[in-house]
Amino acid sequence: MKLIINKYSSQLLYLVFGVLTTIVNIVVFGVGIKFGLNTTFSNILAWLLSVLVAYLTNRVWVFGSKAVSFGEKIREIITFFYYRGVTLLLDLAIIYVGVNLLHGQPLIWKIIDNVIVIILNYVLSKVFIFKNNKM
Repeated sequence: MKLIINKYSSQLLYLVFGVLTTIVNIVVFGVGIKFGLNTTFSNILAWLLSVLVAYLTNRVWVFGSKAVSFGEKIREIITFFYYRGVTLLLDLAIIYVGVNLLHGQPLIWKIIDNVIVIILNYVLSKVFIFKNNKM
């Protein structure tokens, strides 16, 4: 069991912090909807807060960032937010189609959307953002 945990520690930590990030994302989205904000604005606000949580946790505990200089850290955070911005476009499209075109329940579509985005974010983080770190 310990061997499995060590072998997949990065993925397990990503899962744990991914759940935390997803909770932040869904709660902020739901609160925005409850207070009368439209789905797009609620989604962007949820994205901003959850990406901040994701960066802070992923950098240290999931991917073990080796960036030490100011320039390395700036490159890393810009790259992180850039790729999260790319997946935000997918996120917005899924919510738009699910809620506005298919007239589905917003929180159900938010959960579906999060599953897809989380998987894509892991791949992008591993391949492009924290590529020179432990994994």
